[in-house]
Amino acid sequence: MNANTSAESIAHRGSCAAQAELVDRIARLTDGGGDGVHSTVVRPLHLIRMSGPTECSPSVYEPRLCVVAQGRKVVTLSDRTYHYDPLNYLVVSVTLPMIGQIVEATPDKPYLCLRIDIDPAEIARLIVDAGQPLASDTGRESNGVDLGLYAAKVNKTLMDAVLRLMRLLDTPQDLPVLAPMALREIFYRVLMGDLGHRLRALAVTDSRSSRVAKAVAVLRQRYLQPLCIEDLADEVHMSTSSLHHQFKAVTTMSPLQFQKHLRLHEARRLMMVGGIEAVAAAHRVGYESPSQFSREYKRLFGAPPRSEVVLARGAPQG
Repeated sequence: MNANTSAESIAHRGSCAAQAELVDRIARLTDGGGDGVHSTVVRPLHLIRMSGPTECSPSVYEPRLCVVAQGRKVVTLSDRTYHYDPLNYLVVSVTLPMIGQIVEATPDKPYLCLRIDIDPAEIARLIVDAGQPLASDTGRESNGVDLGLYAAKVNKTLMDAVLRLMRLLDTPQDLPVLAPMALREIFYRVLMGDLGHRLRALAVTDSRSSRVAKAVAVLRQRYLQPLCIEDLADEVHMSTSSLHHQFKAVTTMSPLQFQKHLRLHEARRLMMVGGIEAVAAAHRVGYESPSQFSREYKRLFGAPPRSEVVLARGAPQG
């Protein structure tokens, strides 16, 4: 065995040990709590456990970093599909309505994942404190902005930072001082990693990407209000044509389509969680025509609202 082969073997063993530790820590902290999302005392950090594959589940994803310890999940945005597993992490840098599905999980080897919510303001402060660009612009799309979603390889430095944060959960007395430092290191490693420039661009003040991110935030806050694209463009200091073009590059949708997706996702949540009937949910999110609502709902989710609600309410929970 030569020196290079020996070094690679040691690195591989170290990687396997780190992943095994992450699996053990998430499994232990979620054991007994059932399937689902588990909050932690570190506010941005959540742990996810699922004991089997799931159906496709539409949801609005807020900015987040997801690191899978065990199992595999697929998310779809329009016609683009992303896989993330123990080899890949997922970054959602702007609010996006997507469809997710856990495709690999069993009771003996459940899907285990940690999610860290991203505060763009914190990312911006980190970039300022670093005092220099944190990643190259290689790979940037020709129009100057990138999709607000990407998957990248988990490397050793990122895994080490994630494990340091997870270990802090065993010593609560250290959390007030050390948890913010651990979170900053994790985001620093993401910014320095493959495609990290995408997250950086959305946090840099007055970049084209950050203006689109502001437009996304405005639509997220006011999705029930009538949309005037000219007013939105003025608010984020872009021309109407530029906003439309750049917005689609970041989200895969026009601003009007994005607003429609937000409304349909909210209507679905009202029906599934709130028990509201389809006509009432449609009216609540701004649809005057129940038939138009039903058509657009079926086009997005694959089934008309009434039949999907009946199916969901009749299915076993958990």
